[in-house]
Amino acid sequence: MMGQAFAVCSGQEEKMTTEEMLGRVDHTLLKPYATWEEIRRLCQEALEYHTASVCVPPSYVKRIHETYGGLNICTVVGFPLGYSTTGAKLAEVEQALAEGCNEIDMVVNIGDVKNGDFDKVEREIRTLKEACGGHILKVIIETCYLTLEEKIAMCRAVTNAGADYIKTSTGFGTAGAAREDVELFRKHIGPEVKIKAAGGISALEDLEMFIRLGCDRVGTSRAVGLCAKS
Repeated sequence: MMGQAFAVCSGQEEKMTTEEMLGRVDHTLLKPYATWEEIRRLCQEALEYHTASVCVPPSYVKRIHETYGGLNICTVVGFPLGYSTTGAKLAEVEQALAEGCNEIDMVVNIGDVKNGDFDKVEREIRTLKEACGGHILKVIIETCYLTLEEKIAMCRAVTNAGADYIKTSTGFGTAGAAREDVELFRKHIGPEVKIKAAGGISALEDLEMFIRLGCDRVGTSRAVGLCAKS
């Protein structure tokens, strides 16, 4: 039942309602075989449960915008591998914004990260943020492939480039969001950068945990279904 509150494990903190949690959710459907009927259902759920956005493949952005008007649309760029060129990613951003997208989740070039070429990574992020202008840019660093030092370096790069969010994962890697990565982000990002956790978040307890850890957004395909059943 919507509005029911959930106690945290310690029992000490104020309870969080499903509305509060869903207001932080990017309601996500990025599987490569997603049909329009599935996307349409996602959008209707987002409107009914007031999620922060829908996060969808770029090919559906225009149709969603034309069908659902004021719905906040997020899409992905360089997804899920990140190794397309900056020019290709820039073209994706420009088309997505022209077709009605409001938020961009980009994947960094993980090869550049592993090569230690953080200046190049930072330049790419800055280029895409300039193209986004006042629209939100979230930077997916795919934590499952990175060392501790690389994660810290990416916190600096995302901050220096002026991006709005650092995001843990695509959901297509070898692992997803982890508590320790969010805690690490909080220590090393700048004060203007927000955090998005994504990948493998399949329980209300996990959703609430990541929000309490400081995530302004959580990407998941399951939150609405879980809340609707509660």
